[in-house]
Amino acid sequence: MARMTGGRALVEMLTRHGVDTLFALPGVQNDALFVALYDAGEAIRVIHPRHEQAAAYMAFGYARASGRPGAFAVVPGPGLLNTTAALATAYATNAPVLCISGQIPSNLIGRGFGLLHEIPDQLAILRGLTKWAERINHPSETGHLVNEAFRQMQHGRPRPVALEMPLDIMALEGEVALPDAGNAPPPPPPDPEPIAQAARLLAGAKTPMIYVGSGCAEAAAEVLAVAERVQAPVVTYTGGKGIVSDRHYLAQNLLAGHEWWRGADVVLAVGTRFNQPQTRWGLDGDIKVIRIDLDPVEITRIARPMVAIVADAKEALRALCRELEGTEHASRKDELDALKARTDARLRETLGPQCEYLDAIRAELPDDGIYVEDLTQVGYVGRLAFPVYRPRTYIHSGYQGTLGFSYATALGAKVARPDVPVVSVSGDGGFMYNVQELSTAALHGIDAVAIVFADGAYGNVRRMQKEDYGNRLIAVDLLNPNFPKMAESYGIAGVRATSPDSLRRELAAALKRRGPSLIEVPVGEMPDPWSTLMMPRVRGR
Repeated sequence: MARMTGGRALVEMLTRHGVDTLFALPGVQNDALFVALYDAGEAIRVIHPRHEQAAAYMAFGYARASGRPGAFAVVPGPGLLNTTAALATAYATNAPVLCISGQIPSNLIGRGFGLLHEIPDQLAILRGLTKWAERINHPSETGHLVNEAFRQMQHGRPRPVALEMPLDIMALEGEVALPDAGNAPPPPPPDPEPIAQAARLLAGAKTPMIYVGSGCAEAAAEVLAVAERVQAPVVTYTGGKGIVSDRHYLAQNLLAGHEWWRGADVVLAVGTRFNQPQTRWGLDGDIKVIRIDLDPVEITRIARPMVAIVADAKEALRALCRELEGTEHASRKDELDALKARTDARLRETLGPQCEYLDAIRAELPDDGIYVEDLTQVGYVGRLAFPVYRPRTYIHSGYQGTLGFSYATALGAKVARPDVPVVSVSGDGGFMYNVQELSTAALHGIDAVAIVFADGAYGNVRRMQKEDYGNRLIAVDLLNPNFPKMAESYGIAGVRATSPDSLRRELAAALKRRGPSLIEVPVGEMPDPWSTLMMPRVRGR
């Protein structure tokens, strides 16, 4: 037991859980927390961005790039509300993010006095955006509640969690006994009976398919081992990219998966919402589905599979691989190489301009380099056409589709992985959501590269208004700054590239130099990606 404030107790528990970086903005309700962070010295690096939104996105990027919890701290009310899009994005993509929020004095919560940053029922807002949220009502509760926050965040399906602490509790000093960091309980072991049933189905399949998501990030070797046993293509969309290297003939993108779906007889879906195949491509009685997921609710959310296995992907796939010993399927390399070639040719025929820019980026970004896509014409096509070779190197916003998240997220990813290059790919509309974080990159020496495709519009919406609504253009055209000069005003290298070849040259130079960089790429209207991305039903009703 030691004498400390609530703020110091919180900092001490964060260090016990291995938190080494906190993305945070100070304010009066968090004063005691920042005093404790100062007193902790180098135990926790504090990175202060220019906006709370960026603090939360940076924590998100840190978590997605590393697999470790990302943490941020903000003041209550408007400070917290500025982070909610990032919390929703973390929830959508299963990212382990810890939100720490201040709060008004504990005896005045809910009384409506109109205090600085007071909002009605902040805790209810947090509970609606996270897997779990709670208030620390006394310094003595800090150890237990921080342990519970990490347990909730890491047990089962990882998702964001939140803690709030009133300013008077942060500053309250007393004798506090802090526990050791608690460990999340182990996942349930795979049930041998459904594992055996799944193995029988896969062993007897004529046209098997495997569909993986981010739940397989730590199970890449196991996914490939099962896929090779049964010669099943491994299909991914955004969450599963890189789990099997796109250089392998078994790795197939969503467009190829859609073609294969027509004749698939057994499908193994692991660590994924499995949304598009079930809701858009169609199911029928001739397709047998096996689901492996830590979240039992997700397994039956849309349709009930033939086999359901509630388990960690790595352990379940290991068990499945053992059960498949002795199974031998003829190689499908020629067939799947041909499928990959057809898919690539189709993408280049219909979406050539975007593919050329993606080729330029991929040519210079090393295999372990991290690519962060924003909602932009090049980014949309990258979901199908950008090859990825390792897990956790393709970061996206999931079903939230959070415009403007990319640059701040890339900064967080670079903090987590300073040893690898990090590139964000934005449009001019999305980049301006967090353009102020050029200052953060310069101040903290975060060497991420921002690629900004500038068409002077919210290009996707503009094309839809033009083509689908009789050219009724409204609220879509933009006035941009000179992006390279803006970067230079912060001491950041800023350049302009006017073609895929010049983008490749400038990216190569940016990855060699020290310090952050910005590359503006002026572009015109690009081909519509959605007729390719929105794939029609091919089975069932």
